[in-house]
Amino acid sequence: MAPRRSVLLLLLLLPVMVLAVTAPGWAQDVSPVTAESTVEKSFASHFFIATRTDPDRGTHVELLGSLIIWFLLVLSVLSISLIGRLAVSNQRKTIVPAAIVDEARRLLLAGEYRAALELATRDPSDFSRMLRAALKDASHGFAAVIRSLEQTADELATERMRRVEYLNVLGQVSPMIGLFGTVYGMILAFQAIVAAGGNADPVLLAGGIGTALTTTFWGLIVAIPALAGYGIIRNTIDELSTEAIVTAEDLLKQFRPRPGPGPARRGDARTSSPR
Repeated sequence: MAPRRSVLLLLLLLPVMVLAVTAPGWAQDVSPVTAESTVEKSFASHFFIATRTDPDRGTHVELLGSLIIWFLLVLSVLSISLIGRLAVSNQRKTIVPAAIVDEARRLLLAGEYRAALELATRDPSDFSRMLRAALKDASHGFAAVIRSLEQTADELATERMRRVEYLNVLGQVSPMIGLFGTVYGMILAFQAIVAAGGNADPVLLAGGIGTALTTTFWGLIVAIPALAGYGIIRNTIDELSTEAIVTAEDLLKQFRPRPGPGPARRGDARTSSPR
């Protein structure tokens, strides 16, 4: 579990490190410039504000491009918080805690079924909820015990997977939003070429191209940690849920009916019958 925690920690720190690198100078004012003037603005500010240069208006903020960038920034923060929350809520102690397993095994081996049921009722872990559902149906036979256990396990795993699926949605949608910004930025660049009669100044093209690349950048910043965190947490849930099911089934083996003596064979009956 330690390598997985290290990977999740790196995924959480990745957007933070990017923000730390790109943050200096982002809040500088956008000063009007012409195509021949020198742009005195920090390169890092392009990661947060999309700008466009026109021959008439000079350099100004591109509203739609900036909104796309900041929307992706919000998704990045949401992705980080969601990864952290899901990583905490899907640990071993919330699915199959070792202390509860040992105590339940001790109580069941000692025949203290009511105490085991009370223990499972107090503990909120998935293992305890499986065990509680199974013990409640113990009076209906071993088949009912296993059926209740497996049904509860499926419901709990589905509930956990449904929550993790939000990371997959973020990972799939954010590159599409970045691609939308990329297409929009390229449209601005081509408009600058058309407005200049085919000989656009590089400064006029820089705004559109910068918007295109920046939105793609932030789309990937959101998608990479989200998809990686989704895969790691999903595998963790699958592994621990399977362990909880196997452990619970092993503890409930004592409810399995023991086979009784079989009927005597005909040959044995004839042999044992008096002559």
